[in-house]
Amino acid sequence: YVDLSFWHALEFTYVNVYGTNVLVAAAHEANVEKFIYVSTDEVYGGSTDEEFDESSPKRPTNPYASSKAAAECFVQSYWERYQFPVVITRSSNVYGPHQYPEKVIPKFISLLQQNRKCCIHGSGLQRRNFLYAADVVEAFLTVLKEGKPGEIYNIGTNFEMSISQLAKELIHLIKKTSSESEMEYWMDFVKDRPTNDLRYPMNSEKMHNLGWRPKVPWKEGIKKTIEWYKENFHNWNNSEEALEPFPVTEPFAQLSGP
Repeated sequence: YVDLSFWHALEFTYVNVYGTNVLVAAAHEANVEKFIYVSTDEVYGGSTDEEFDESSPKRPTNPYASSKAAAECFVQSYWERYQFPVVITRSSNVYGPHQYPEKVIPKFISLLQQNRKCCIHGSGLQRRNFLYAADVVEAFLTVLKEGKPGEIYNIGTNFEMSISQLAKELIHLIKKTSSESEMEYWMDFVKDRPTNDLRYPMNSEKMHNLGWRPKVPWKEGIKKTIEWYKENFHNWNNSEEALEPFPVTEPFAQLSGP
């Protein structure tokens, strides 16, 4: 999403901000019991050492994160104005079967399974927290049952890995090699995108207090994910197109409406 948002900033704004406003307004009119808005850890901006909690300021650094942060404001306004029971969640990077292959884990898996190299922006030292999809589902169910209206909840994990290390792990599992030189062969480092936050460390104590913690170990989750893409990659429409490297451009270089 982040790469595409630099090319299609207005489309992202239209879908994420206007679209969210349509949804929360309709939910309010229908008197739904609880409206959960799924946001992202990227609204905090990057950090090298600061751990973000729900009260940390929003400092988004790309059009995608900016549109999600703005949408949060629309949702929160319905709580402030109408006491409409909204809850906002901010999650780490989700991975697992069925994810569209433009995202980094399914993209790397699919490229390697087709004997193509992993395309890495910049140094590859950017670190991300990866959370298995089943754990996120449990988090949403917990928020649905136990989440307090008007509150924000970080849905995070302490499992963190650099993008280059992620590529090496997947190369090891798919190409069956531990050779450093062979791993380097399957990695293609390209020019970095305009902004690429180093880390998004989050404190998820509020979720822990509701009784939720991630349960699926990385080795188990990534094995299931690799197996699913081995059998199902071509079930996606435009799956090959999703594997192409995103062009690197200056921020907001192309502004086109919906």
